[in-house]
Amino acid sequence: MFSKFKKRYVITILLSVFFFVGVSFKDDFFEIAKQIEIFTTLFKTVNQNYVDEVNPAELMDKAIKSMLSDLDPYTNYFNEQDVVKFKINNTGEYTGIGAMITRKDDKLIIKEPYKGFPADKAGLKAGDEITQIGDVLLADFKDDASQLLKGAKNTKIDIKYLRQGKPMTTQLVLDEVDVKAVPFYGKIDDKTGYIVLTQFTQKASSETKEALEKLKADGATQIVLDLRGNPGGLLNEAVNICGFFVDKGETIVSTKSKNTIFNNIYKTTHEPIDAKIPLLIIVDGKSASASEIVSGALQDLDRAVIIGSRSYGKGLVQRPFDMTYGTQVKVTISKYYTPSGRCIQALDYAHKDKNGKAIRTDTKNYNAFKTKKGRTVYDGGGILPDVELEATKKSSIAEALEKNDGIFKYATYYYFKNPSLGEKIPNITDADIADLKTYLKKEKIDFNTETEIALKNTLEKAKKENIDSAIISEYQQLLNAIQKSEETLIDINKKEIKNLLLDELIKRYQYKEGLYQYYIKNNFEIKKAVDVLNNTIEYNKILKI
Repeated sequence: MFSKFKKRYVITILLSVFFFVGVSFKDDFFEIAKQIEIFTTLFKTVNQNYVDEVNPAELMDKAIKSMLSDLDPYTNYFNEQDVVKFKINNTGEYTGIGAMITRKDDKLIIKEPYKGFPADKAGLKAGDEITQIGDVLLADFKDDASQLLKGAKNTKIDIKYLRQGKPMTTQLVLDEVDVKAVPFYGKIDDKTGYIVLTQFTQKASSETKEALEKLKADGATQIVLDLRGNPGGLLNEAVNICGFFVDKGETIVSTKSKNTIFNNIYKTTHEPIDAKIPLLIIVDGKSASASEIVSGALQDLDRAVIIGSRSYGKGLVQRPFDMTYGTQVKVTISKYYTPSGRCIQALDYAHKDKNGKAIRTDTKNYNAFKTKKGRTVYDGGGILPDVELEATKKSSIAEALEKNDGIFKYATYYYFKNPSLGEKIPNITDADIADLKTYLKKEKIDFNTETEIALKNTLEKAKKENIDSAIISEYQQLLNAIQKSEETLIDINKKEIKNLLLDELIKRYQYKEGLYQYYIKNNFEIKKAVDVLNNTIEYNKILKI
């Protein structure tokens, strides 16, 4: 029986979801009330009459998340368990095992253990496949299995896992994990400081400030700020970090919304650490949101040279709203605009194609804006670097190898095949690339490029229409030709794939810290950054100083 309590619970959640829209809620009150009543009646009817037992909480969870998924990827509902994870992402602190993990095929895969934390202490390595946590077989556990690895400090958890197919066991002892927003900083040479900022948590500005002040005290007279792969985070942290390099009271970003209470102008609130020190920022296609606020604002203010490849293009701002029973909804409330007035949002979620995918802003429709000193910059598709490096753009085959974990799985195979390298940097040869291709074929790891996926979808449709037998021979020939061309693409993009493989292997042998140490001496983008900083004439010309 659907109790009055449950009915009241459903209505409360739905009202909470809709109430935040403010003025528009009042304007559409009748329509919203009507739809809530329809949904409540439907929910009650299904729970009372469906042939099998249903879980009201799960049903509601899916209903709400499905509804929001039609808006944009960033407007999300968080149940009680989700709220805990969301807070972890914002603070960078939690009690757990200290590892990046992902779930595939009823296993939790260790993607990267963090040095000195529980997973590392228990001997877990990247590529290990956890199959059982305590008494729970993951093959039988359909919920979020990562929650089984959380708990109070010093909690002991027995796990079973596979390493290269061999069953093993270990015990994890949970501990506090502090994920650094600035995992590394150091000097590239006598005068160039280097700061890696990987996320905009609540500690991002304080950690960046500490790094900047220590580098200056150590003699750094120019700075490289690396924002590659940084997905963003807290807007106010981005504003604070810009404030280290520009004068107090400078406008960094503004937000505009249909709900005027969310219209804000964010300015720097403190005196800078150094408003004159030469500054270069590196971005790539995975630098998003708050990363684009920092790079876009400092570009608009002619305060930093930006190099790399075009950033992701996320110009949307989210805000979490607390709801009943410990739940939350994170809503896209506004768009943000850099000091020149541009919004760099690349995807238009209000207009979608026939497949339901958001339409990307056409480069022909980009609008021109002017920086503080009159340089031309554009909106619509991320931050375009002042010095665009074609060599940093990923090829389609490299993206496929990352997406299907081809590089990751081969690195795991390589690591256990060569366990004695220790602190040495692996030397990736042409023979290793040939071995990679052999490994991918042996393990039947599909590249799943767009062309390959389209062909496989064609065969699936043919099966439904019972005509697959008539085309199977031609299909196989085409598939073989595509796969052969994909192998050829590996050879064509051999240098890029070698670098990706080397990055993954350095993390295996020397953790992430070792990768950054390698980068400051060998990374192409960092070398180019130093070249630009050292060429005062070129640097000043770019910024019109």
